[in-house]
Amino acid sequence: MKKSIGVLLLGILYIFQSCEMIEYHPYDGRISGKTDINKKNIARIEEACRNKETIRFALIGDTQRWYDETEDFVNALNKRNDIDFVIHGGDVSDFGLTKEFLWQRDILNKLKVPYVVLLGNHDCLANGIEVFRKVFGEENFSFIAGRTKFVCLNTNALEFDYSLPVPDFQFIEQEIKDRKGEYDKTVMAMHVRPFSEQFNNNIANVFQRYIKEFPNLQFCLNAHDHNIAVDDLFDDGIIYYGTPNIAKKKYLLFTLNSDNTYDYEVVAY
Repeated sequence: MKKSIGVLLLGILYIFQSCEMIEYHPYDGRISGKTDINKKNIARIEEACRNKETIRFALIGDTQRWYDETEDFVNALNKRNDIDFVIHGGDVSDFGLTKEFLWQRDILNKLKVPYVVLLGNHDCLANGIEVFRKVFGEENFSFIAGRTKFVCLNTNALEFDYSLPVPDFQFIEQEIKDRKGEYDKTVMAMHVRPFSEQFNNNIANVFQRYIKEFPNLQFCLNAHDHNIAVDDLFDDGIIYYGTPNIAKKKYLLFTLNSDNTYDYEVVAY
């Protein structure tokens, strides 16, 4: 009898020990570590940039499976002391896997400056939207740095099968009204730009008219295409700047000057 009990206890102990070796399902969705990254970093950005006349920020995108290259970017940027924040244009993940978001978050958290992340089309795969919202936050958000408002939009219409308003014009309309007097100029950021296969191109021209209602729209930012792009998409003077994927080991650097001009450059590292 005692022998049987001993064998049973050993069996139970083995099961508990084995549980530690079992990998969670990739779409498990349980999050460990820091969450709500965008909200926390927006508070840092707004505080650090308050009353600043010149704002300098970096734009990256499509880090996806390129973890070493993302780490290299973080190391390169941390050597500088002239950048206020980083905008990640989306596609943190490749397949919407929970661990992809967490791995990239942990690398980006090593940045000395705050960063925000937009929703990319790959981030929408599987239960990626749910994970993105937990780790980074809502897919539409804005913040003010100095006297410039940055409006960050979900434009991945195809991934939502047009079942939700993407882009969300109600959000855009509200942003036009909100915080008036706190900013003098505007920058729009999105993962996919108009005329992309992911964008709802039935409303591309309407979208452009809407965003031009923001005070002094400077330019628009996007990722997704994996290449550097500088285009006046609507022939109206509003330039869309596209950033390459992180594997190319380049990022875009923008300086917003106090005299209503800006400088743009491609930085290789």
